[in-house]
Amino acid sequence: MAMVSIVECHRYSCTISSHSAPSCRPAVILPGLGNNSSDYDKFRVTLKEYGLPTVAAKVSRVDWLRNAAGLVDPNYWRGTLSPRPVLDWYLKRVDDAVREAKELTQDGNVSLIGHSAGGWLARVYMEEFGLSNISLLLTLGTPHLPPPKDSRGVFDQTRGLLCYVERHCSKAVYTPQLKYVCIAGRYIQGASLIGNSNVNLPSVIPVDMEPSIAQAIVPTISDINNSPSRDLTMRARFVGQGYKQVCGQADVWGDGVVPEVSAHLKGALNITLNGVYHSPIGSDDELRPWYGSPIVVDKWIHHLLV
Repeated sequence: MAMVSIVECHRYSCTISSHSAPSCRPAVILPGLGNNSSDYDKFRVTLKEYGLPTVAAKVSRVDWLRNAAGLVDPNYWRGTLSPRPVLDWYLKRVDDAVREAKELTQDGNVSLIGHSAGGWLARVYMEEFGLSNISLLLTLGTPHLPPPKDSRGVFDQTRGLLCYVERHCSKAVYTPQLKYVCIAGRYIQGASLIGNSNVNLPSVIPVDMEPSIAQAIVPTISDINNSPSRDLTMRARFVGQGYKQVCGQADVWGDGVVPEVSAHLKGALNITLNGVYHSPIGSDDELRPWYGSPIVVDKWIHHLLV
């Protein structure tokens, strides 16, 4: 009879057998734009404390310079760029990581954790390489929606890639066989660069507030905008300009980089966590926790434990 030990952290645990693969599905981490694999080392340690095996797609910061190949594609300048062949290098790294993760499980199924752009790149991967071994896609601060077209002062930074994803990738449908979980952070509200704006701007929402969950419902910008005004800060104006490039409007809530409204996906289990910053770069587990900080992971880890 196999010896069984329990790895437990916080409220959740996974069972691990000394003679068999772990009962938790292995998770493949897809780095966000500009990130490298080592940015997620602490995150992987946190997940390991729950008994969750992980593999990070091997990406370095220098690798992202490969995307410059898109500059010679006329579709880049038209704003109609497709993921392939520009991002073939990234998809290959993801496929290598998935193959490695499958060796850690008995049934061959894995979960994908996509951070930032890694979330929509996961959808491209699933469309191009198949869904047969993917049981869950969990995205962290991913801009799922393309920016509105013909919106004044908005430049599509993906040059059409998100439009491609929206048109050609399978729609999210949350099922027992394939679960979609999209997590947004509500860290700071942006503000318009000039003029007055009706925003409510506390400095930071504390992370220990209860998360709000909206299954298969995506909030609208008008829903987020109904709040009384306060004094605006330069920080909010700066952040707001970033939000505007993503969703077309500045005075919305988000994680400091991606607006809440863009990080949710129709058909997914959509979750908003208060006080959560976008990136491991510049984060602080106590003062400015990101999606992968232990206190935040504790709020969503149960989706990965089976």
